[in-house]
Amino acid sequence: MSALDKIRNIGIMAHIDAGKTTTTERILYYTGKSYKIGEVDDGEATMDWMPQEQERGITITSAATTCFYRDYQINIIDTPGHVDFTAEVERALRVLDSAIGIFCAVGGVEPQSETVWRQSEHYHVPRIVYVNKMDRTGADFYNVLEELKEKLHAVPLVLQLPIGKESEFEGVIDLLHMREIRWNSSKQGSEMSYSEIDASRMDLVHEYREKLMDGLSLVSEELTDLYLEGGEVPLEMITKAIRQGTIDRAFVPVLCGASLRNVGVQPLLDAVVDYFPAPTETPPMKGEHIKTEKEVIVPCDPEGQPLGLVFKIQADRESGSINFIRMYSGVIKKGEAVYNINKNKRERINRLFRMHSNRFEQVDKVIAGDIAAVVGFKLAQTGDTIGSDKFPVLLESMNFPVPVISVAVEPKTLSERKKLEDTLRILEREDPTFTIKENEETGQLLISGMGELHLEVLVTRMIDEFNVDVRVGKPQVSYRESIQKKTKVTEKYSKTLAGKEHSASVTIQVEPADRGEGNSFSSILSAGTLPHECLEAVKRGVEGAFNSGIMFGYPCIDIKATLVGADYDPLSGSELAYETAAAIGFDAACREASPVLLEPIMIVDIMTPNEFMGETIGNLNSRGGTIVSHDSRVNIEHIRAEVPLVNMFGYSTVLRSITQGRASFSMEFSHFSPKKN
Repeated sequence: MSALDKIRNIGIMAHIDAGKTTTTERILYYTGKSYKIGEVDDGEATMDWMPQEQERGITITSAATTCFYRDYQINIIDTPGHVDFTAEVERALRVLDSAIGIFCAVGGVEPQSETVWRQSEHYHVPRIVYVNKMDRTGADFYNVLEELKEKLHAVPLVLQLPIGKESEFEGVIDLLHMREIRWNSSKQGSEMSYSEIDASRMDLVHEYREKLMDGLSLVSEELTDLYLEGGEVPLEMITKAIRQGTIDRAFVPVLCGASLRNVGVQPLLDAVVDYFPAPTETPPMKGEHIKTEKEVIVPCDPEGQPLGLVFKIQADRESGSINFIRMYSGVIKKGEAVYNINKNKRERINRLFRMHSNRFEQVDKVIAGDIAAVVGFKLAQTGDTIGSDKFPVLLESMNFPVPVISVAVEPKTLSERKKLEDTLRILEREDPTFTIKENEETGQLLISGMGELHLEVLVTRMIDEFNVDVRVGKPQVSYRESIQKKTKVTEKYSKTLAGKEHSASVTIQVEPADRGEGNSFSSILSAGTLPHECLEAVKRGVEGAFNSGIMFGYPCIDIKATLVGADYDPLSGSELAYETAAAIGFDAACREASPVLLEPIMIVDIMTPNEFMGETIGNLNSRGGTIVSHDSRVNIEHIRAEVPLVNMFGYSTVLRSITQGRASFSMEFSHFSPKKN
């Protein structure tokens, strides 16, 4: 078995407060990485190392760590559960080979669980489900199984059954080894005891053992034949079939426990090692050769050309930028120069680290399939491909949602303006969903993000980490502009600059694209009508104008722009003239195409006790909300609604007030829609 076969790159994902970080802390403890268990509730969790995380008891950044279990190296990324930090989940899933989905036994499949599950589907990530908090009042393992099927369309393969529930939760029944497992609470769960299955539970155990074998028949004919013949199916054959089905995503193995009580974590670690794929067992990465523009398949091979993806950047006062990188091919070594393919520049690796939350262990090299941190890169950004100029292949980039909420920030003193701008640039490099724009008329700096909490955390970091004294305005909605009909305009430009005439004539056609399709530019000119550099200048002019707005200065979305005509004079035609004519022509065409202002519409998921359902729905209606779905559970109502973002500011305070603090909600961007007056 090679070193690569003993690596597991895993993520831990779930709804906020399902117990992700608590479970990770136990994993670190039982693998010997931590000498004591850090608790989220005490603000001492190893993985929640940022002050803002410890204060709020939530995970904001995807903390990365490495631990070893049964001689296997497990690289773990503990992702946030709060929807405002969805980009952290997205980029973690992009570089991981598998993920543990943690579900609360009380809450079941909650709204953000659905979001991260969809994201993992998009990246074809094999998953294991861990039903946590079996000791909580209202815990229902079998209800979670039903919700996995109904809401996530998953095929659960139950490997464990709980012994008791709520305060009577004792341990688990292992359906593979057919035994009961209990944990010694006086030894922080590090010791387990095994016993025969109690006779009173055998009917249920046989039922689920039968379902387990039926599930495995999907992937192993040999196992099915042996089972139907009444023969004893070897444990090794069962494990192999579970592994195959997990990697093929035919089903999701389901385990259960109560991490806070130190119950259930070791079998979860065994499942990670036994059922999750090694980097060599995942589909090879795809990339594009920047010279030939052809697709390239990149197998996970340490002997290949070096190729890795920067998936996260973290600012550090002492080291500068720390770049988290997943290697897909070849090897990178400390002290050598590598090629940033996106930036077409060389960068030097000063130091290489194995990560353990915010602490680091120096290493000399990182091979294909592994994850590590690099110090020394000055230009790299999230999504950049690092490799060699001999093999200039761009790996598939990451897509991030658009920021929909903005606030104005300004320094309290003019002397701090430069410091504020530098700090904002650092934060922008770290976070792809955080953008900065300067208002040309007022000189104000507008920062945009995914939600109020997202921006609140960023502002807190500016003040606490970077010592920048800032004033913050009220939250504002980030609107967009688009058009409603097709039109075209011919724009002629002529100007004499430095004694030389610059002229251009272009005909630009604009038409609305389907909502969510994005902007596009194309040309239908026959070859030779315009020189290539002038055609590129037209493209630059139009694409630059996409960001300038039509009537109100907000970015344009969902517009198809086409160059349908152009005149060229070899004596006066210049790139400057064509770029300017294209920008002016696009603007003029859009103004004639019934421009429309679009506002962000949010999907709001609310969990409220039954008795407050009427007030909650009434309040949503008063905010212009449309109820999309309504699901009744025991003692709780799940309401999903679409509401304009502009009407949702301060909603958390109102919801607490009308439900006596007993309801919770999450909110994420859904789509842009024409603003209603």
